[in-house]
Amino acid sequence: MIALLPLWFAAALFLVLVMSAAWAVQRRTGQGGWADAFWSFGLGMAGVGVALFPLGGVAPSDRQWLIAGLIGLWGLRLGLHIARRAVGETEDARYARLRTEWGDSFQARMFGFLMLQSGAAAFLALSVLLAARNPMAGLTLQDGLATLIFLSALLGEGVADRQLTAFKADPAHRGRVCDTGLWAWSRHPNYFFEWLGWCAWPVFAINVSGAWPWSWLALTGPAYTYWLLNHVSGVPLLEAHMRRSRPNAFAAYAARTSRFFLRPPHR
Repeated sequence: MIALLPLWFAAALFLVLVMSAAWAVQRRTGQGGWADAFWSFGLGMAGVGVALFPLGGVAPSDRQWLIAGLIGLWGLRLGLHIARRAVGETEDARYARLRTEWGDSFQARMFGFLMLQSGAAAFLALSVLLAARNPMAGLTLQDGLATLIFLSALLGEGVADRQLTAFKADPAHRGRVCDTGLWAWSRHPNYFFEWLGWCAWPVFAINVSGAWPWSWLALTGPAYTYWLLNHVSGVPLLEAHMRRSRPNAFAAYAARTSRFFLRPPHR
């Protein structure tokens, strides 16, 4: 593991540069949502880097190529989705509120906030690094299970995003809360599937033979993602906005719909 630390530090430095560029772009455009697009693209590229960078003159294994492809696909899909939203919609409600609350100090505080985001991305990249560097020879059924979890999460998040986009595009739904499709089973199915995708990395990483004891640290990825989405920057901020903007509709929706995990709606 000690030999991998310089690679992880290099990924962290790269993410600092990416989020510095994100700060410059959002300052120029007045659209804070670009920060999330840069974060997704940056973490995807950092994940590919920590998976494939050659160490000791050894060519990447099949597992490294597989993991690089999966994390790259994740970053590309999520980054493009958020970028399209940043171009075609008004500023994300979370950033718009911060812009109001922080006032003249917005840009300075935004830079600090994005540096924290780069740290969060570097922490998540550790799970990808540990998964890719699992020394177990060849691909196993465990790798197949991890791939299935990841692709299911990627598909589910993509479906949830498309359902929400289609709902918001219909003028008849103005003032309503999306409660169709996956959004009838969870108030945040996109966040649920995002968390589920990070659960794949420990499955890739953990070597039950004991040959890779550091692999258990990969569990920090899904644990941190769950905490971040449910208690920091995801669900709390979005639901606070919904309660302010459409209190009655959201109260009825929340009463019948699971907060995070998928389950049939209450009647």
